[in-house]
Amino acid sequence: MKISDLKKEDYNPYYGTYIAYLKEEDLKKALKDDLVFFRNFMSGMDADKLTYAYEKGKWSVAEVLLHVIDTERIFQYRALCIARNDKTSFPGFDQDEYVAHADSNARSIADILEEFTAVRNATITLFDSFNEEVLLKRGEASNSPLSVAAAGFIITGHVRHHLKILKERYM
Repeated sequence: MKISDLKKEDYNPYYGTYIAYLKEEDLKKALKDDLVFFRNFMSGMDADKLTYAYEKGKWSVAEVLLHVIDTERIFQYRALCIARNDKTSFPGFDQDEYVAHADSNARSIADILEEFTAVRNATITLFDSFNEEVLLKRGEASNSPLSVAAAGFIITGHVRHHLKILKERYM
C-alpha cells in the first residue's frame, strides 16, 4: 500500500505531520528502510550524547529514542487489534509519563539499538501478514478514526520526524 492510498478519514489530522514524511512510499518498504536509517543513525552516535538535551526541560537523546520505541509498540498494538476486528476505542497515552518512567538515560546505545531492532522486526512481521483488505480496516484511537495502514505510516513517519529533530537540534 502506498501513502497515496490513505484517505483523510483513516487518521486524525494531527498525524498528518508524520505521514507527510513518506511522500509516495510503500508502507512495507518504508518500515524496512527505517530499520536501516535508525541503525545508521545510532552507529554514528557517541555514547556521551545519549543523555544530552539541547535545552532544560527537553528530553535527552535517549529519552527521544525510547519514546520512538514506546510509540511504535502502541501503534503496532492498535494496528493488530483493528486488524483482528477488536472494536475497542483505544485511549491516548501520556508520552511524558512514559518517558518519565522509562529510565532511558541508564540505557546504552547497543541496548537501545537492540530494542528498536526487535520492535521494528516485530512491526515488519506484523504488517507483512496484513493483506490489502486488512490494511483498509478502521477502528478508533484517541477518539479519532485509525486504519491499520495509517497506524503503519504513522509508525514510520514518527521515527523519521524524531530522527530529523535529533539531527537538527541534538547533533
